Amino acid sequence: MMVESFMAETKAKTPIADAVASFAVDEVGIAYLAKRHRVSPAIVREVIRRTGSNERSAIEREIEKGKARR
Repeated sequence: MMVESFMAETKAKTPIADAVASFAVDEVGIAYLAKRHRVSPAIVREVIRRTGSNERSAIEREIEKGKARR
């Protein structure tokens, strides 16, 4: 019983975690990442679609890996 309540508390998201997780989903976040990494917004959308991740750091890592290949 105690383990279940502990697990439920640790899995709960905070408002900050929700904001960070959904950062790159909106157009403002996509535009920010595109400008920061000097790529087009379409490339950022493609990276988000390909990785399946909404986490900003994961998206940035993938963009950098792609730029290293060029």
